[in-house]
Amino acid sequence: MPSSPDECHTRQDGEAELRGSTEAVYSPETGSAIVEFIFLAVLLMVPVAYLILTVGQIQGGAYAAVGAADQAAKVFVLHQDIPAAHQAAEQAVRLAVQDMGFDPDAAVLSVSCDPGCATAGATVRAHVELRVELPLVGALPGVNATAATVESNAMQKVGRFK
Repeated sequence: MPSSPDECHTRQDGEAELRGSTEAVYSPETGSAIVEFIFLAVLLMVPVAYLILTVGQIQGGAYAAVGAADQAAKVFVLHQDIPAAHQAAEQAVRLAVQDMGFDPDAAVLSVSCDPGCATAGATVRAHVELRVELPLVGALPGVNATAATVESNAMQKVGRFK
């Protein structure tokens, strides 16, 4: 007597035929589910992974811009000479951006002072804009694809005693 209904089949001559549970039934669609799964997984997961990389790159650019603006303002107020202060602030931006793994040439610094840059108690504002490139595309020669431009502001007061 068969142990399950799947094991008992009727032949054309009406006799019952017992079949073992380990015997496979051939179907033309056998094995196609794994191929479809792999195809759809690649088709859907690659753009999602690239989106995650891009968002991470933009977030890293935002951190780099904040750090660069903060350091530029701090370095600027330490100098008496305005051209030397601008040069030191530019160097601080280049170092901060490069430390975060971005191209230093993609950062732009602008400094404004209220009322004068060398006046004690004046407020120095540093504004940094950083162009963030798409991940993996920047490695291609001649391709310049920008994902976003992030910017940050920082303020420092010029001290009374230098």
